[in-house]
Amino acid sequence: MRQLDLLVVVVYLVAIAVIGLRLAGRQRTAKDYFVGEGHMPWWTVSFSVVATETSVLTVISLPGGAYGGQGFGNVELALGYVIGRVVVATALIPLYKRGGFVSAYQYLGSRFGPGLQGLASVTFVVTRLLAEGVRLFASAIPIKLLLGEFGVHTGYRTIIIVLTLITVVYTYLGGIRAVIWTDAIQMGLYLGGALLTIAVLSGHVGTDGYARALDAGRFRLFDTDFAPAHVLTSPFALPTAIVGGAIFAMASHGSDQLIVQRILATRTLRDGQKAMIASGVFVTLQFAAFSLVGALLWSYNQGKSFKALGLGSSDNLYPDFILHGLPVVVSGLLVAGILGAAMGSLSSALNSMSNSTVADIIHSFFRSTPSEEFLLRLARVMTLVWAALMAVFACAFSTSTGNVYLTGLTIAGYTYGALLGAFLLGRLVRRANGTDSVLAFVVTVAAMTYLVRGVKIDVTTAAGTVPTAIAAQWLVPIGVVVTLAVGGGLSLLHRAPETPRVPARAAQPGPVLGPGADPVGGPGRPEAAPAPD
Repeated sequence: MRQLDLLVVVVYLVAIAVIGLRLAGRQRTAKDYFVGEGHMPWWTVSFSVVATETSVLTVISLPGGAYGGQGFGNVELALGYVIGRVVVATALIPLYKRGGFVSAYQYLGSRFGPGLQGLASVTFVVTRLLAEGVRLFASAIPIKLLLGEFGVHTGYRTIIIVLTLITVVYTYLGGIRAVIWTDAIQMGLYLGGALLTIAVLSGHVGTDGYARALDAGRFRLFDTDFAPAHVLTSPFALPTAIVGGAIFAMASHGSDQLIVQRILATRTLRDGQKAMIASGVFVTLQFAAFSLVGALLWSYNQGKSFKALGLGSSDNLYPDFILHGLPVVVSGLLVAGILGAAMGSLSSALNSMSNSTVADIIHSFFRSTPSEEFLLRLARVMTLVWAALMAVFACAFSTSTGNVYLTGLTIAGYTYGALLGAFLLGRLVRRANGTDSVLAFVVTVAAMTYLVRGVKIDVTTAAGTVPTAIAAQWLVPIGVVVTLAVGGGLSLLHRAPETPRVPARAAQPGPVLGPGADPVGGPGRPEAAPAPD
């Protein structure tokens, strides 16, 4: 009967590529390839944002975490993320939409000049290559186990190459439209699978199962331990989740091109703001659904330990139930949903990296405005280049024995504070110029590298005192403070830049993808404009 499940998975992989291409239509310009000419419905963009930030390990780790004692702690984290997205929607999205940008870093170019724009873009693509390469390999781990249950025994490298090839087909040809539509479909599949699992488990455990899970703390939402060491090191401590989580979301959703690019594909500023805020609501509901799966599995298994269940780790809990607790074909659909989570994050990364490379890095080398046909070809070539590099990087991890998931999580800590700090420096410190911003950016990345790699806090546990790293949510606010302090301090050492006056008649249309340009043909903006009002 496993052949039916395998058939479902194969049909899904073929269908998602075909559907993505059919819904995408034909791209004629680089702007259409990168932001869909700003014509995407806000709700599909919102779903795409959720799918982009949801990896395979999110899908399988949340149920295991809730089962093991985290309760609904991830929902608490999501509440902080919602607050951060509201701030992004009101403070940063208007800058991007009204500027007609196709890249978040074009704002930095219009404010500080091309130096910081290029530096931020290089930082983004390098960080994304490392993070997504690690995430791609980490995704292959549970997929290998699932396929093994179907009788398909293959190595990590084969899985990585097959996923990359299928994903790159619709990403290369369909651009952002294909990415957004397929993301929305894939989110519906894995979230629908979670709801189906909840229905099946509810039938097994009944209301008594809910009561037992509640009494055992599997529905605990808030962590109210306010000990300083706990607050600094635990991602689920209430201040860390709400305050740190909100600032972390401001960086990940306001200064990371991976997310901003989706928002720029909406029709209007209001649609972009709705997509951003709604994505926070959907993530909260998604985290709640997967946490509920874990709580109900705890009742279903009568609270047995992972070892007693014959499981190697908490991440095996949900896949094990999919394969052995659900009917044939249904389990195949849920495995397809897990594959969809991997493909959704991969396709989003490839398109955004291509976007940032063309719009922020390569385009700066041209003295004249390239043709749309050339830019579109270049965009597709860069999609292939990044796909190949990411697959190579992910395959290199196939011999790694370290915790690749934790490796992927720590990468953002090096750069998110500097990226968000650069945007806030441009908004808050009017005296700061390009040199101030570049020096502040470099100093912050160096400081965060030392903090991530060298600073530990002693936390007392039942096993004794354990040196523990600072929680990821606090790395971003620390990085922001360093950027603002260094950039603001340097700005006091020189005169405030004069505000150039550009007569309306003198303004000329800027290049389609150039720094500060208006891609829809509006008035050009000065390449190094003063701080916005």
